Amino acid sequence: MKILVPVKRVLDYNVKPRVKADGTGVDLANVKMSMNPFDEIGVEEAIRLKEKGVATEVIAVSVGPAKAQETLRTALAMGADRAILVQTDDAVEPLALAKIFKAIADAEQPGLVILGKQAIDDDNNQTGQMLAALTGWAQGTFASAVNVEGDSVNVTREVDGGLETVKLKLPAIVTTDLRLNEPRYASLPNIMKAKSKPLDTKTPADYGVDTAPRVKVVKVSEPPVRSAGVKVADVDELVAKLKALGVHS
Repeated sequence: MKILVPVKRVLDYNVKPRVKADGTGVDLANVKMSMNPFDEIGVEEAIRLKEKGVATEVIAVSVGPAKAQETLRTALAMGADRAILVQTDDAVEPLALAKIFKAIADAEQPGLVILGKQAIDDDNNQTGQMLAALTGWAQGTFASAVNVEGDSVNVTREVDGGLETVKLKLPAIVTTDLRLNEPRYASLPNIMKAKSKPLDTKTPADYGVDTAPRVKVVKVSEPPVRSAGVKVADVDELVAKLKALGVHS
């Protein structure tokens, strides 16, 4: 069984985003970029399934600029077998991404597609669900456990009330949550091996997908600075201030 794992190149989660002076977007010049953390969890889960003998091949795929090759090489160093870069300098929206991934899934015929539940740059949380709709495959979102049994997969997913386990017929779409696993660090030998692993470069046009944006960004601005708190002398003063604000028990 093949496993397809989409990965995205995003601003590193340790970097504080800065908005461009003209308000047109986030400044990405000379800042550290890395693999989306939820996608990293997806790569790790796919590799673990391969190590268990469940999967035969792990294919990492990314849609983005030429520099996204670095992100794919990271996935290859972790243990993915080969990679596909769909190169574009456009900011690709979730529906276009889902269409590209569907075309790749049609060509590769994977048994599982494991995606991060969302990317930390736009937080859309849409691509996995849209891909499931386009393919007609079952979906298990926000997965905290994935167990493949024959021609089905049991996905334990996090819901408001606790945990829910769903049984999906393969092929299926799974999106990862933080508690699914702890991604491994790539060893130096594997980093060197990753340089010689296959990495194909395609374009959205190769898959017949139009990536022109449907949403126009009018302005990007930083959130207002939070005002300082107020210290109170005792409980009575606190209650009085809450009442003045209209807060009732």
